[in-house]
Amino acid sequence: MSIKFLRQKLVLFITGAFLVSLLFACQGTPIVESPTPTATPITQDTIATNQFPPVAYPDRELSASPAQLPKLPYAYNALEKAIDAETMKLHHDRHHATYVENLNEALQKHSELKNRSVEAMLGDLNSIPEDIRETVRNNGGGHLNHTIFWQIMSPNGGGQPTGEIAQQINQTFGSFDAFKKQFNEAGGDRFGSGWVWLVRNAQNQLQIVTTPNQDNPITDGLYPIMGNDVWEHAYYLRYQNRRAEYLDNWWNVVNWSEINRRMQVKSQQS
Repeated sequence: MSIKFLRQKLVLFITGAFLVSLLFACQGTPIVESPTPTATPITQDTIATNQFPPVAYPDRELSASPAQLPKLPYAYNALEKAIDAETMKLHHDRHHATYVENLNEALQKHSELKNRSVEAMLGDLNSIPEDIRETVRNNGGGHLNHTIFWQIMSPNGGGQPTGEIAQQINQTFGSFDAFKKQFNEAGGDRFGSGWVWLVRNAQNQLQIVTTPNQDNPITDGLYPIMGNDVWEHAYYLRYQNRRAEYLDNWWNVVNWSEINRRMQVKSQQS
């Protein structure tokens, strides 16, 4: 093998190595994006230690010292697109008022509980004395559920959701129509009395759930974004046994502005 041939081989090797190194250099250093920060989800631990977001209102918990019936934010006949005035009057003035009265009566037996919010009691039912536990569950839940319910309806409600709630619904369910269909089906399938909810779960994801009677999702570590009452007293005067029709019409009074406010509630857990 001649020296000239070896020199040609060496030049080709060096040139190839240079080209390879130049190619990698042009690609640059890969960039790894940091994960997008998300709200800390509500969990059983945060509920039990009172480190959870307000549920009754976006900015405060529901007081039990004593519990008080909130005023309706509109007239009895303001939601006629979905709910008649007589139903609203009976629902608020009789049913909700009774939950408040029964809760206050139960707490008279254990005055030490009056400093705890309704959310704190429902979130840690095992800490409630056994002799009033079921009463607090049913009537504290009824008070909390209805306090949310009145706020998430409006005479100017209905239509398509906007803002963050719209984005999250589309991302989770594919479209608003698909979400409505699943929500109505869940509400229609709820046997007997109860509620259908859109909640934020422990994985910080939206989820549709139902609860029996007056149970609130926080008992299961879920944060309620919005919910519809499917007890018969919520619709029977107008719709009789036609729950599906009530569920369809209810979307005409949904207060998306308030629901977007509830979407912004972040956990207080550090």
